Amino acid sequence: MHIRTATIADLDALERIYATARRFMAENGNPTQWGDGRPTRDEIAETIRAGACLVGVDDADEPHFAFSLYSQADPTYEHIYDGSWLNDAPYVTIHRVASDGTGHGVFASIVAFARARAEGLGLRDVRIDTHEDNKPMQHLVGKAGFAYCGIIHLADGDPRLAYQLTF
Repeated sequence: MHIRTATIADLDALERIYATARRFMAENGNPTQWGDGRPTRDEIAETIRAGACLVGVDDADEPHFAFSLYSQADPTYEHIYDGSWLNDAPYVTIHRVASDGTGHGVFASIVAFARARAEGLGLRDVRIDTHEDNKPMQHLVGKAGFAYCGIIHLADGDPRLAYQLTF
């Protein structure tokens, strides 16, 4: 597998990947994080147009996992509660991690890609957040070396557990 920037031609595959991820989350105690059908097709297309949607593809260029990566400051990370960020340095942010479940080491690949992108920009920090019920993601984030920093709130007010990796 290798990671590339998603294109509009990937939209149907991305919808399938996110549907699979929603089912997995619901079956593993997290039915509300994306239970409302998010990200929607329009949201995915917007992320693709912004150049922030990435896909992990096989040798036939078929997508099997997806995530978004941003290099500008995330406004929802401006205020953190019940903790603090490790530093105030610029960072890249990983969002919307999803897999079709066919591969192993997906999150490690995503983190390696995010670190390389950060280093290419002269940055040494990666941030991520997840729903409090998303125990599988919390496990992966901790395993990848992220430190728990506190709670942030999304634009709609929903709380998320916030993590930061420095290197």
